[in-house]
Amino acid sequence: MEFLATIDWAVIAQIIMIDILLGGDNAVVIALACRNLHPNQRRRGIMWGTAGAIILRIALVAFAVTLLQIPFLKFTGGILLLWIGYKLMVQSEDDDGHELEASDKLWAAVKTIIVADIAMSVDNVIAIAGAAGQVDAAHHQFGYIVFGLLVSIPLIVGGSQIVLYLIDRFPWIVTLGAGLLGWIAGGMIFSDPGLIKYLGAGIENYGTVAGVVAALAVMGYGEVMKRQLKKKK
Repeated sequence: MEFLATIDWAVIAQIIMIDILLGGDNAVVIALACRNLHPNQRRRGIMWGTAGAIILRIALVAFAVTLLQIPFLKFTGGILLLWIGYKLMVQSEDDDGHELEASDKLWAAVKTIIVADIAMSVDNVIAIAGAAGQVDAAHHQFGYIVFGLLVSIPLIVGGSQIVLYLIDRFPWIVTLGAGLLGWIAGGMIFSDPGLIKYLGAGIENYGTVAGVVAALAVMGYGEVMKRQLKKKK
């Protein structure tokens, strides 16, 4: 009981709230990556993908401030996210159905989730590290981060399952999900410190416009390519 009394629950609550607010895109990526798996494998894909995402964030938090300052890291992550959004959109239910075993498709989905999370996690871990920084004892900060992220696992898993449920009934949600990744990518690219250094701080003002353009580009180009692939089949 004494241990529980020493915990700063306000900080824990902040970390969980940050992960809920900034982790919605993770739920979308997990759902998109797992949507073509056999129903029996979807839960495994969600669990492994979520576990990989959480472990990755815990590792990245230790280098959060340094990561934010690396020139063109966010730019590279944004480009990678655009590609992932496009690939997830043009992926059809029949893709690789005869070429990949079920286990291969499962691990391919998990790898997609983890790679996408690498691209999206920088801002997230910065916010979480900032919340944990309110704790006076520096050696306790990492424990708060781990605990807060672990508590958020069922929230991410639940969110992924809700998105999957909606995708099964409204396939056009896949297009919106790809657009969301494009939106995030546009904002990341135009907030990159390397790009700001060469083009000036004013470039950040165009982050919203870049997000809209990137979202429309991913959805538009993805839709065109998806139709062309269907015609070839």
